[in-house]
Amino acid sequence: MRDSPDPGLLDDGVVVAVEAAGVNPADLLQVAGKYPPPPGAPSWPGLEVAGRIVATGPLVRGWEVGQRVAALLAGGGYAELAAVPASQLLPVPDALSDVAAAALPEALATAWSNLVDVGGMQQDDVVLVHGGTGGVGSVAAQLAVARGARVVAVAGGAERAERLRELLARVPGSHEAVVVDRTSEDFVSACQDLGGADVVLDVVGAANLGRNVESLATGGRLVVIGLPRGRKGELDLGALLAKRASVHGTTLRARPAEEKAAIMAAVREEAWPLVVDGTITPVVHATFPFEEAQQAHDTVRAGSPFGKVVLVRHG
Repeated sequence: MRDSPDPGLLDDGVVVAVEAAGVNPADLLQVAGKYPPPPGAPSWPGLEVAGRIVATGPLVRGWEVGQRVAALLAGGGYAELAAVPASQLLPVPDALSDVAAAALPEALATAWSNLVDVGGMQQDDVVLVHGGTGGVGSVAAQLAVARGARVVAVAGGAERAERLRELLARVPGSHEAVVVDRTSEDFVSACQDLGGADVVLDVVGAANLGRNVESLATGGRLVVIGLPRGRKGELDLGALLAKRASVHGTTLRARPAEEKAAIMAAVREEAWPLVVDGTITPVVHATFPFEEAQQAHDTVRAGSPFGKVVLVRHG
């Protein structure tokens, strides 16, 4: 812990007094020196927070000092104060705790931008979600079910698969989700039984590349958003061409402000109401005081969390 100058207030932004901050794999990469913050972002980690607005810029409309918000950041969330463009805020309802709210901005923005914007997910599409028990995956799978997709969600181990099955069963949708335990079941077969996946959301990387292509339906879209199990893999272009399929790779953090604003506007209009009415449930594995950020990172690194790990200002 160290002192730092208060963040500057943007003309079109706010300063948030942080009560809770989500921990993401990108934070661990940044600490390891493998994912530097974008130009202008603070040097310390933190991509999402929840708290109260303590200052607003002169161009800000519709947000007030004292209002509870959640926010998507380019960095700097592990702090008492965080500056954020107003376009990257979400209003937090009374029924949602700061801890729960802090677990959502990055996951919802990632899920929406990749399933809907990049993946073109439509109602009745078959959607394969890897890492279904993770911070992003658990939200992405719920979002897909709620929007009427036929979801195949992957978990590691029987107990985690059962917890994920129970989570998705609570989400009202047009189709019952299929949960695959990757330690004993085959996600390719599960997708093929449904006619192939129209969208695959992959958080794993190269290790899944070939089998993801096998899982795709004709015209399917593979969207890769994480690389923990490899950056390079062999791609069968013949299989890709035969299926008229496509592979996309995306990140969220380094996108221009206007792209983040568009994503968050869509999240606020289309996905946030599903949080407010309880359709989508934020999943929090554990909380740690800010002073124990290292222990929080160790928990994420171990690969065991079901949902998000969250730092809290008042432990």
